[in-house]
Amino acid sequence: MKRNSIIIVEDDEITALNLKLSLLKHDYDVIAVCSDAVQAKEKIDKYKPDVIIIDISLQEGDDGIRLAKTIKESYTIPFIYLTSYSDDEIISEAIKTEPYGYIVKPFDPSSLHATIQMAIFKFNMENKRFEEIDANKINEQNIEKLLYSKRESDKPIVNFGNGYSIDISKNHIFYNNEKIKLTKKESAILRLLVAKIGHIISFDQAIDYVWKERGATENSIRTLVWRLRNKLPTDIIKNASGIGYYIEK
Repeated sequence: MKRNSIIIVEDDEITALNLKLSLLKHDYDVIAVCSDAVQAKEKIDKYKPDVIIIDISLQEGDDGIRLAKTIKESYTIPFIYLTSYSDDEIISEAIKTEPYGYIVKPFDPSSLHATIQMAIFKFNMENKRFEEIDANKINEQNIEKLLYSKRESDKPIVNFGNGYSIDISKNHIFYNNEKIKLTKKESAILRLLVAKIGHIISFDQAIDYVWKERGATENSIRTLVWRLRNKLPTDIIKNASGIGYYIEK
């Protein structure tokens, strides 16, 4: 099992050594101990650790907070503050950087371990949610990828709904090889439904994809789908009451 790697940023030698020893006892891989922000940035660039522990008051200033801001802006790494401060102003500034936890000096080794594990868990869960959101994004690039993956041969043709097909290169819709004349928005909503076939497309998703601007409403989608249904030879578009529409897989 991979050990979690950690960089310590602490300018007090005794505290840094105690931190390192406690972390090693809990089987963490302490890959660097840094006394200032400049050294820390070099080590972060070199090692890309799993977690960074930062003393808020490096060199008796706010270098720790400034370092945290840099990490948040430039890296995807969770960081935890080490602090003996109770000053409301400093804590308020630290909170703005959205740390994954706090360790209060003098630290307890068990609490240290628990804080790090919670930070890693929270970070991994956030990344998982972001990946799921990204995978479900309704945008042109993702729709093109989904349609491309549904081809049954090397040709740009996707078959669906018993007799229907879409030429994804020209955005032409056919039924039994006969082209169906559709407007740009009618083609767009059908293209979206085919790309996400078997899944409900919400009103909001349809608005974002078809209109790409403000002003459209649920009624805009309902009217568009009503017109599209009237042009299609068979009723392949299903209602998800109060939510949106879908085409059965």
